[in-house]
Amino acid sequence: MSGQEWMLIVLFLALFGGILSGIPAMLAISGVPLVLAVIAGQFDLFNLAFLSNFPARVLGVMTNTLLMAVPLFVLMGVFLERAQLAERMLRALARLLGGSPLGMGLAVLAFSAIIAASTGIIGATVVMLVLIALTPMLEAGVPKRQAAGLICASGTLGQIIPPSILLVLLGDQIGNTYLEAQQRAGNFAPMPVSVADLFAGAMVPGLVLVGLYALWLLITLRPGRMRRVSAEREPVAMSEVLFTFLPPM
Repeated sequence: MSGQEWMLIVLFLALFGGILSGIPAMLAISGVPLVLAVIAGQFDLFNLAFLSNFPARVLGVMTNTLLMAVPLFVLMGVFLERAQLAERMLRALARLLGGSPLGMGLAVLAFSAIIAASTGIIGATVVMLVLIALTPMLEAGVPKRQAAGLICASGTLGQIIPPSILLVLLGDQIGNTYLEAQQRAGNFAPMPVSVADLFAGAMVPGLVLVGLYALWLLITLRPGRMRRVSAEREPVAMSEVLFTFLPPM
């Protein structure tokens, strides 16, 4: 292996260690490659002249109007968590579906799909589900392993259900790559691939995935073998679900 290949391995390990060290991910992702580039330049393994493009690259990312949607998605997730709207919505959905183990599982699945479409964040959705959905599912009689699996599976719906941060990032990269490929092929006026196209293409697979998860719950959580939650037996009106998102007067 050449010295540059060893530096790539060191870069991967240092980046992984920097993220796990607890420092902000922004500093780890931007700082570790910069420091290693300077170190590699001292051993003639990297041309430091490439660093002159670093400010222009940072400015290009900061002025990209498409990527401005990413912090807005994160802000939406923070609003849902701090205002406790997500917890109230989950409890209302669980009561609407009867409070049984199957109803609780379907409520968590529907809640995950709505949160995925609202925030587009995967890690935050999983953490939120663990905090507010794991205990109610265990109390409803859902097996621990099945409850954990449902949270992990439904928490990843934010990757595919639009709008999604991943689709926004892919739209920026795929659009540029497609435009460059078409220009090299001689087509200098191609139809661009937009984020809206990715959203439209991911809508049906996302709904199909939710349907498959629901089918799995219908097969595995048989109501006759699970106990209901005594505290959630009272009926709930549809108006209560609609007004769940409104702050108390």
